[in-house]
Amino acid sequence: MANDVALFDRALRNTPARYLLSLALTAVALLLRWLLNPFLATYAPFVTLYPAVVFAAWYCGIGPSLLTLASAIVGANYWFVIAPQSLGSINRAQLTGTLAFVLVAVLVMVMGESNRRRNEAYRKAQGELEERVQQRTIELDQANQSLRELTGRLLQLQDDERRRIARELHDSVGQMLAALAMNLSAVHSDIERLTNTSNAVNSSMNMVQEMTKEIRTISYLLHPPLLDEAGLDSALRWYIEGFAERSNIQVELDFPEDFGRLSRELETAIFRTIQECLTNIHRHSESPTAKIRLARHGGEVRVEVEDEGKGIPPEKHYEVASPGTPGVGIRGMRERLRQLGGSMEIHSNGRGTVVKARLPIGSASSMSAADAA
Repeated sequence: MANDVALFDRALRNTPARYLLSLALTAVALLLRWLLNPFLATYAPFVTLYPAVVFAAWYCGIGPSLLTLASAIVGANYWFVIAPQSLGSINRAQLTGTLAFVLVAVLVMVMGESNRRRNEAYRKAQGELEERVQQRTIELDQANQSLRELTGRLLQLQDDERRRIARELHDSVGQMLAALAMNLSAVHSDIERLTNTSNAVNSSMNMVQEMTKEIRTISYLLHPPLLDEAGLDSALRWYIEGFAERSNIQVELDFPEDFGRLSRELETAIFRTIQECLTNIHRHSESPTAKIRLARHGGEVRVEVEDEGKGIPPEKHYEVASPGTPGVGIRGMRERLRQLGGSMEIHSNGRGTVVKARLPIGSASSMSAADAA
């Protein structure tokens, strides 16, 4: 049906087609009047020609409408007024009927031309609006693509910066603190006789040790060396042990013994995802426990983090499920996984929350490179 309407519109935009259509309509109208001639004779010679004039005026334009009007007047007068009678027998009523037909036809043509021009303006405006909408859609798609590329680049720069800060803290500040501890120890030996000074030095040494522990902890949290050196299993166990001490949340880790090593990007993405999940559990869920499960199935890695907390409020479900509206932490996890071809799902039923992530393992070459590292 829509194709027929479109074909009809294209035909009406073709000037020769509109003139041919108006002539065809006039011929059909005259034929119908001829068929009715045994019943009407010379009475109402234009009765079947009104619809033809209305259609031509409404759809074909002023030129085809005038052609229809002229053809109708000539044909009707020739076959249904003059032909049955002699020219001298045309009465005033027939002449008045012809003039009335012309006046009505002119009025209809004026109205039809006005309507046709208004419709043409509407179609032109609609076409321009659709073109602007398409252009705007293309611009939005390009902007979204640029935003995704920028997000991926920012995540990569963040990881590189964390590695650099962790290395500098460990190498420079750690060595300086070690030297300071040695100096304080020497000073402590020299001034052992001075009780007050000795107590101050002891306090300073304790503070140095605490600072060393804090800096080491911060350095490891930014980017644990175990992740690059010993792999995901050791790094996760180290992090979970420290997390349980700091948060009083019992964490159960299910890590298969035959899991093996992955590429550095995959192991970093999995570690950051689990780290962010545990942080959210500590901040929001009020859960006393957490469970972490990792598994390899075919060509992908599956990660599942589950808690037994208060869950996500119902009014927050749509925001968490949407890729554009959640908080920075969830958006960062989702974007990090997406950069590696993975995905993440969050389910909450009011009695806990489950975060499920999937990541494709990649080619054999990337695996061999990770094992060699």
